[in-house]
Amino acid sequence: MNIALIGYGKMGKAIERMAQHRGHTITAIIQSSNKEQLNREFLQHVEMVIECTGPESAVTHLRFCFENGFPVVCGSTGWLHHWDSLIEICQNQQGRFLYASNFSIGVNLFFELNEYLAKLMRDYRQYVPRIEETHHTAKKDAPSGTAITLAKGITNNHSQLNGWISGPSKEPNKLSIESFRIDPAPGTHVVRYESAVDTIDITHTAHNRDGFALGAVLAAEFLQKQQPGIYRMKDVLGIRQEF
Repeated sequence: MNIALIGYGKMGKAIERMAQHRGHTITAIIQSSNKEQLNREFLQHVEMVIECTGPESAVTHLRFCFENGFPVVCGSTGWLHHWDSLIEICQNQQGRFLYASNFSIGVNLFFELNEYLAKLMRDYRQYVPRIEETHHTAKKDAPSGTAITLAKGITNNHSQLNGWISGPSKEPNKLSIESFRIDPAPGTHVVRYESAVDTIDITHTAHNRDGFALGAVLAAEFLQKQQPGIYRMKDVLGIRQEF
């Protein structure tokens, strides 16, 4: 498969290595130094785009891909307030799109565990849930997209919560997400339920970027075989909740 990378930071380079290891070709690379080459001519041999930049640029990149018929896997976070308008473009153009706040197989299993635990805990109001996330100092958004996905998994299954807040929460109906930026941490997420007598934690810690890179390439391989539509990592991994 001929793949274009939009974004060539540490994650983009990790995806490049993983894609080549799995027999794919990186046909084009778009980064800040050659952003003017984001055009159909430069990408004429591309079969799949993997976009991994930042919240400001991702919207422009996704719109370009949808309007020019490129299937795209996106791992950028912080842009979801544009979701409805971009999905409308994708659907109008019969595009193929796969978005994940985190491509790691382990993290996506952690998402499922988080939802299951939230359902178990929803009737035990003495336990107050909160989230802590730690990343490297170069990460552009806070809270992380992964933390927000975890938060939604909790608030959607908790009768006392109707949203989340960044930082310590003084509102009993808002879930707290606390963000820490410490080098060289690639990513740690802790979901904590705390009462006066005990604490329940579940934790995911990434040791390096390889898990994210592998998931992104698996997502691209999956999307290449699909009909037009909007897909998630649940589809890639064949996850079906049974609880």
